[in-house]
Amino acid sequence: MGRERDERAEEAEQNGRAERTELAEGAGRDEGAGTARKLAALAIPTFGQLIAEPTFILIDTAIVGHIGDASLAGLSIGSTIILTAVGLCIFLAYSTTAQVAHLLGAGRRREGLQAGIDGLWLALLIGAVLGIGLFAFAEPLCYALGGRSAVLDQAVTYTRAVVLGAPGMLLVYAANGIFRGLQKVRITLIAAVSGAVVNTLLEVLFVLVFGWGIAGSGAATLIAQWFMGLFLVVPAVLWARADGVTLRPQLDGIMAAGGDGLPLFIRTLAIRAAMVMTVASAARMGTHVLAGFQAVNSSWNFAMNMLDSVGIAGQTLVGAALGARDWKRARALTRSTGRAGAVVGLGVGVAFAVVGLAAGHFFSPNPEIQLLTAVGMITMGVFFPLQGWMMALDGILIGARDFRYLAATCTLTAVVYIAALGGLVAFGIPLIPGDVARTAVLWLAFNVVLMGGRGLSNGLRARSDTWMR
Repeated sequence: MGRERDERAEEAEQNGRAERTELAEGAGRDEGAGTARKLAALAIPTFGQLIAEPTFILIDTAIVGHIGDASLAGLSIGSTIILTAVGLCIFLAYSTTAQVAHLLGAGRRREGLQAGIDGLWLALLIGAVLGIGLFAFAEPLCYALGGRSAVLDQAVTYTRAVVLGAPGMLLVYAANGIFRGLQKVRITLIAAVSGAVVNTLLEVLFVLVFGWGIAGSGAATLIAQWFMGLFLVVPAVLWARADGVTLRPQLDGIMAAGGDGLPLFIRTLAIRAAMVMTVASAARMGTHVLAGFQAVNSSWNFAMNMLDSVGIAGQTLVGAALGARDWKRARALTRSTGRAGAVVGLGVGVAFAVVGLAAGHFFSPNPEIQLLTAVGMITMGVFFPLQGWMMALDGILIGARDFRYLAATCTLTAVVYIAALGGLVAFGIPLIPGDVARTAVLWLAFNVVLMGGRGLSNGLRARSDTWMR
């Protein structure tokens, strides 16, 4: 009898362990599914918002193309100046997101909204300086980028019109940071879609109906940028006032926001420098290689927004977890976000490679450039899972406000990559037979050295606990 009771007790204990294990696994699956839903709920609207500025330029291109060749060439120069200048200020969104998410997670909502207001003031200040500076130096900048005669006139006209909207666009960045930190990103998608609609309607009215030419195109984008800025700033201000936040400029807060932004600015500058070197290297490899590179690069820039949106979603969630000092949840979210980035990267990479087989026909009638485009897009597609994982961890570390580490490692990786490209151009080009091989080698170097280097540094950091403390 005693033996039977022991056996029944042991069996009951085993059943209990099995039940607890099943419940734990079920909870893990539920938590994993919940995290995936949260990531998707944040990432999808964020993707729509990320493509706002490229969409403005795309709309400008489609409409200005009907004016004339000089106008289209001038738009190319002017839009390059705008996208570069505004792109370097993306830290306004990243640093504000991290700060607001941390404070919100720590239960300090009022301080989080105050940090957001300080970020808006910093954006307005930088935008005003940027707008005035680019307006004053528009002509020498356009000339430096190759503008001459009628093309120079068109480029200067467009640049001077559109840069007056720079404060509005930077307000959009900072306001996006507030709403991402609050995990209320649908409004950012509505603002982006509304801005695109306003831009399109005004472009048609100003350029095609009123006949204002490229100046009308710049004015339409300027108005759309300010429309989006006010669309987001007004509700952010109202929410801040409801929580008792002062709207007056706080010098300490603005300085703190600028201090957070400086390492992120250095990080972005290093990445931009690496991209400029890549373009210069493609140019040294020949006209056909450069043309194929441009087709792949423009497509890649669009696709990267999908990967970046996953990283931003993870940045928001991890920032809140760290603010609450929930290290276990931050670690779990890091794993989930990394996997999500790799999975999205795999899907995007397969689509990118498949589309690349025929995409060359949309960019050039030249069969050789079509082939080089296909080679570049297939090569790039293979590495998209790596890029997705790397971008996800990038967002996590930004959410953890590990800005100095990112600035240092991105700068080091960019320096190594630029040196490698310099050696490739100087010594490797004569040994590489044909444009197809050169194109493949260029994109391999880009992915293995630059993207791989960033992935390695991010992965090593994420494995430690340093970034969480």
